[in-house]
Amino acid sequence: MDSLEDTFEALSISRRLQPDDPSYILDLTLSPVDLIGVSCSNHAVRLHAKETLRVQGEYQGHAGAVFGVRFSPSSPDLLFTGSSDGTLRSWDVRQPGSSAVRVFRSEPDHVYCSFDVSCNGTVVCAGTEQLGDDSFLVFWDSRMTGGGTKKDGLLGVYSESHSDDITVVRFHPKQVDRLASGSTDGLVNVFDLSLGKEDDALVTTCNCDSSASALCWSGKNQDQLLCLTHDEGLRLWDLSQLDSNNSFTLLSSSDARTLVSLPEGTSLDYFVGGTWLEEAARLVVVGGSHSGELHLLDCSCTELKLMKSLSGGHSSTVRCFQWDAMGGALLTGGEDGQLLQWKAGAEEISVGKKDHFKSISSVQLKAKSHRKQVSKREKKQTF
Repeated sequence: MDSLEDTFEALSISRRLQPDDPSYILDLTLSPVDLIGVSCSNHAVRLHAKETLRVQGEYQGHAGAVFGVRFSPSSPDLLFTGSSDGTLRSWDVRQPGSSAVRVFRSEPDHVYCSFDVSCNGTVVCAGTEQLGDDSFLVFWDSRMTGGGTKKDGLLGVYSESHSDDITVVRFHPKQVDRLASGSTDGLVNVFDLSLGKEDDALVTTCNCDSSASALCWSGKNQDQLLCLTHDEGLRLWDLSQLDSNNSFTLLSSSDARTLVSLPEGTSLDYFVGGTWLEEAARLVVVGGSHSGELHLLDCSCTELKLMKSLSGGHSSTVRCFQWDAMGGALLTGGEDGQLLQWKAGAEEISVGKKDHFKSISSVQLKAKSHRKQVSKREKKQTF
């Protein structure tokens, strides 16, 4: 079996899809039934065949930006989406173009900016923008259909742990009740939902000193947590050390771009996110340049090291990626509207147009500027 380094070194473009609509690709997700779900800046949600990238269908219904897409871990025919229009929705992928199966709502003034689905598919959690002095984590039971009320399945709300936009929420990939949330208030909170009320459920609060942009569970027991920030900072925490006298911070940098040594003539402008590759037991961070180049980085407890740079694909900022372990492929999408599939030793096959689009400015898509704040929960921080 080839090593991860060998696989990454041989990556090249296998499929390239440039749709007619020049919308940004904001997020993408993989299903176990060979589908890709994609959210676009025109508020649409598309289905693609994982192997060929060809469009299989499209859903319309959201009235605001669709910031996230997730397939249900327990029901692969269900695709969940989150939007700034104040709703989360689920769609039946067996009926492309149909109306949403369910619409999740809470209070009318709640504007969501992040969401996730628990590893058993039963709980959906969304993070809201700041409302007054608070921000809210809202929970629903995805199985409840209720009697047609606007708040069907609503389980409850946490309101005390963050004081600004909750920009990212991530359920643990194996522990049903474990949830991490990050905010522009500079805090990352870890909860054990089985403990009930918010104060009891809050296991620890970590300070990332900036606005959290991405979270990733990692490590052999997936008890480590990677946090990336909007100003390109990086924190890696070992949560198994919470009850010991040892520091649980494994790696910390306010600008992690300075940790990476790149060949001359290349640049690392931003980080897209991180992913834990279980078979290889490696944490990979993906970064890029605004001209479209991608950098695959190995993140260990001591360093951030370049493994492979990918060029010739995207022509502007990459917004999202997924590693397809079954197919041995990297999927990427970005502001040039392209969906790309990278495989080891592949030769490119184009699917649709290859023309470069001049898309709307990325500034117009940012919901609001992110800022540092001192949290009212600062007293509960652990270091």
